[in-house]
Amino acid sequence: MRLFKSLILAGAAASVLAGTANAQVAPGAPGEPPTWAYAAKVGAGTAYEAYVDGAYRDGGPTGTVSKVWFSIADGVLTETMYGLIHEAQIKQLRLAVMTDSGLAVEGTDTDFAVDYLHKDAEGRPLSPAYRVTTTDRAGRFAIDKQVFTDPDGQALILRVTVRALKGGVTPYVLLEPHMANTGVDDRGEAAKTGLFAHEGSVHLALRPSAPFEAASVGFMDVSDGLTGLKAGALPAYTTTGDASGNIMLTGALPRLEQGQSVSRDFVIGFGDSRVAAEAQADAAFATGLDEVLKRFNGEGERLGWEDYIASLTDLPRLAAQGTDGGKLAYSSALMIKALEDHTYAGALIASLSNPWGDTVDASKPSTGYKAVWPRDFYQVAMAFAALGDKATPLAAFHYLPQVQVGPDTPGNKGAGGWFLQKTHVDGTLEWMAVQLDQTAMPLMLGHRLWTLGWLTDADMAEMYARMLKPAADFLVDGGKVDIDWNQNEIRPPFTQQERWEEQQGYSPSTTAAVVAGLTVAAEMARATGDAAGAERYQAAADRYAAAIEATMFTTNGDFGDGRYYVRITRNTDPNDKAPIGTANGQIAPPEDHVIDGGFLELVRYGVRAANDEHVVATLGEYDDTAREDMVRVRYDFGPAGDQTPGWRRYGVDGYGEDVSDGKGYGVGGVMAPGQRGRVWPFFTGERGHYELARALQAGAADDASLNAIRQTYVRGMERFANAGLLLPEQVWDGVGHPTWHKETMGEGTNSATPLAWTHAEYLKLLRSLADKAVWDRYAPVEARFIK
Repeated sequence: MRLFKSLILAGAAASVLAGTANAQVAPGAPGEPPTWAYAAKVGAGTAYEAYVDGAYRDGGPTGTVSKVWFSIADGVLTETMYGLIHEAQIKQLRLAVMTDSGLAVEGTDTDFAVDYLHKDAEGRPLSPAYRVTTTDRAGRFAIDKQVFTDPDGQALILRVTVRALKGGVTPYVLLEPHMANTGVDDRGEAAKTGLFAHEGSVHLALRPSAPFEAASVGFMDVSDGLTGLKAGALPAYTTTGDASGNIMLTGALPRLEQGQSVSRDFVIGFGDSRVAAEAQADAAFATGLDEVLKRFNGEGERLGWEDYIASLTDLPRLAAQGTDGGKLAYSSALMIKALEDHTYAGALIASLSNPWGDTVDASKPSTGYKAVWPRDFYQVAMAFAALGDKATPLAAFHYLPQVQVGPDTPGNKGAGGWFLQKTHVDGTLEWMAVQLDQTAMPLMLGHRLWTLGWLTDADMAEMYARMLKPAADFLVDGGKVDIDWNQNEIRPPFTQQERWEEQQGYSPSTTAAVVAGLTVAAEMARATGDAAGAERYQAAADRYAAAIEATMFTTNGDFGDGRYYVRITRNTDPNDKAPIGTANGQIAPPEDHVIDGGFLELVRYGVRAANDEHVVATLGEYDDTAREDMVRVRYDFGPAGDQTPGWRRYGVDGYGEDVSDGKGYGVGGVMAPGQRGRVWPFFTGERGHYELARALQAGAADDASLNAIRQTYVRGMERFANAGLLLPEQVWDGVGHPTWHKETMGEGTNSATPLAWTHAEYLKLLRSLADKAVWDRYAPVEARFIK
């Protein structure tokens, strides 16, 4: 292969030097195996689109519905979606710069800074349009980029300026398409007037504001532009011909001498044909990119992101609870709205990333976290409600029947009423385990929207019959599940999987949601005249709640004084030290060796008091920092005397980088014993909610105690935000070999950023502090179980 590559590149260089202009077919298909991109995004965005009667349709207040999303990591454009929110069309777009002392590539050889293009007078972001500056570490050049989408079309805009700082430089645009959500079957063409790629009926066209000096297309690691430049010259290939594979498109910009700069605009249009994609790009240019940005932002009379932010009636008072002037509150509001699909209104995804993406195979379609989990969905819908956004959580609530199992669910031959574990936004089944908290949370969301007065009595009654009653019935009766691989008997509150999707058994966090869900279901049943259902649901909730400690609280555990809630137990005896299952390459530990923060959900929803002896007893074990790292959960970040507390999901967590060599999770599909789950920032918010509940119960929620919560937990979450004000799933905890990306303490890892759940938890904590009441607390639950 190396000899073949050398011959190819030598021939390409000769063609370029000879000035050959004839079209040439790139050899070397299909190229190297494709992967996705770095998952620690510092920017993510899309256009704001207004609903039309709770749905997305062209012709509404915001005109044509744009269906383009982008992400930014390491200072470069990464996964860009068109169509449904999970349908990636681009892996990344970088610039490579040939300097007098060698080739430098964005991301690899540069540092970056990122900021929002449109902010208010306090510096709070008003739209997810970004300015990114990448600076060569050797000081030879700097690149400024503006990134946003066309709110009236299917196009992505990049406005680029390259400055030569030391010596001469020649910049090259490197576009790596992954059309139709894979990187294996792409075809491409390159011309000075544009770069083009397609797979099947999905096309993109990159149009430059001025022609390229030269253009090339090739197969990755064999005949692509970057490989050619590393060998000395840009290849002259202009088409992939009849072959397809993992390709790169390259366009050359003019050479710059020291002190010179060049500015170019690039618009990438998408469509079902090359003509349609070109038309989308050309339409943005015809509008004028300054005007496109103003429409994206919603400046003046234009309807856009500014208007959405202004519509959030509670955002100002939430922002006032922050310690950063409200910046993270505003960015969080932008992020959770940007993570909604624009075909299926209310379809809220977990993240616009593919965890550990740069090691994940892209030869077949992958949603990563660009999918619907009803649990994450609930957190985000509740955050929208906390902001005062009525329309989005209502759209979300009415979307939920699409992911509930019933007689029309493809392949279902068993019990219905439960909600699918993970689906595409169009409802396509992906993962099919039964997680009882995901069946309870739609009940909780419906009750909250109804008691807020946003869901009418008539609408609630209709949704009760259609969706809520079947869900509540399943939480009481369970049943025989028979769909795809999943053929199991479910007997609540025993869950096939708890909230970390890895273990079966009795879980405090799952049971907290089930008890809360059934209790509020009983209220809605009574309101709709279903007295028998109400009695049944409340009786089950009472029964489950009464058994929590006997089933899930050990009195002879190996930690501390032996008294604490376990993460999960597979039987009704929490004292028998039985092992739980293996997961993520880790050992199968005894149940009493694994503690997590799930018990705090009992307090959050109102199932147990904050000062309940079992809750208080578990706090000390949850917070114990003297344990060895395998089973330790809490880690503190920052200087002594001013630290931010953080927690892992649980002890013996293997969902993260390997401690032995720093490689990402599950590289090559291999689960290794050294894998370690890191600290998740939203647990800092969960603990803040508990501390507020404790202060309120003690009658000590004065300004001093509230400020202490704010300074520790709100400010703590703000510290976990990255340069783009995005919150990650996991942060580096310093244990083991540095990761491949060498994150610093408290910095987001390559797991997933932004995580919608983390942003939602932050917003809900702000709302709870503003209200002096826990936002996820349910009054009927509290009244029933806290005396």
